[in-house]
Amino acid sequence: MGNCCVKKITVSESPSLSSSNFSEESGCESDNDAIRFSCSCSPLCKEGDILQCANLRSFTFEELKTATRNFRPDSVVGEGGFGLVFKGWIHPQTFEPAKPGTGLVIAVKKLKQQGFQGHKEWLAEVNYLGQLSHPNLVKLIGYCLQDEHRLLVYEFMPRGSLEQHLFKRGLSCQPLSWDLRIKIALEAGKVLAFLHSDKAGVIYRDFKTSNVLLDLNFNAKLSDFGLAKDGPTGDKSFVFTRIIGTHGYAAPEYLACGWLTMRSDVYSFGVVLLEILTGRRSMDKNRPAAEYNLVEWAHSHLKSKRKVFQILDPRFGGQYSRRGILMAAKLARQCLSKEAKCRPDMNQVVSVLEKIQKLNNARNS
Repeated sequence: MGNCCVKKITVSESPSLSSSNFSEESGCESDNDAIRFSCSCSPLCKEGDILQCANLRSFTFEELKTATRNFRPDSVVGEGGFGLVFKGWIHPQTFEPAKPGTGLVIAVKKLKQQGFQGHKEWLAEVNYLGQLSHPNLVKLIGYCLQDEHRLLVYEFMPRGSLEQHLFKRGLSCQPLSWDLRIKIALEAGKVLAFLHSDKAGVIYRDFKTSNVLLDLNFNAKLSDFGLAKDGPTGDKSFVFTRIIGTHGYAAPEYLACGWLTMRSDVYSFGVVLLEILTGRRSMDKNRPAAEYNLVEWAHSHLKSKRKVFQILDPRFGGQYSRRGILMAAKLARQCLSKEAKCRPDMNQVVSVLEKIQKLNNARNS
């Protein structure tokens, strides 16, 4: 997990707030006594009790208040269960607040102040992103832990999220091409493979389109580690944990009894790959009842080489490799297997996506 000085400490479960659409307690063994990265005291902990890492800056609340122009409403660039995300500016060398439009652009995530709900997720974000390094991980610049304030400071991702480009009509940008979608899927797959490696050993637990952010060149970077967990150790094949995540993306074995493995992330990746193929949300109440659940509706289509092309996003305009589409559909079906052991691992997923990208490159050459 890196060379930063961090201590694993047993803590009791605190109230949870995720950026998710649902959160419910599992009837199975809870993770109340799980070993996790956290502080050794109550949520009212001091800065010295959390991760101290050389590459993270500790900001004061006043600094971030100035950097975001007093958290003005017109500075809001996003919102989740954690709270609002504001655009701000700092000096690239000193990290001092800078005038709007100058210096380094940052994204400041501000935790809702409601009984310190979400503090555990805040700590997880600091600890994981403070240690892990990968080209496709969003960069955490620093944090603020002052009195009741909990904030996180990231590099700014100007293209927003994959979710925005796939589903939100009316954006000034053009719809994502098939080639660009595969590029994004491949980069997201690579970072999940890194997280699952022995070097990191992390289960992300909340892989979805809104957590895949895009920089100016449409490079994908994974964000939001509030729900991440250390993977199983020793002779254990999974970890028990409370059921929390986003409806429509969670693996069936996890929903059934809180059994969490690396293959749980693979299932979520399969859902996102299906969304990339179809341009449809995993759960969409605006569609007919039979089409509300994307995985259930698309299941029979993925098995047929003919029917696959009936569910493609019409915005592709026929600009794709038919072989690449069939390979992606087969990969999505494998990732979405109800049996975790039948799913590929993320290294195998990356290998297939690399082959699809080569087909795309050959078609364009």
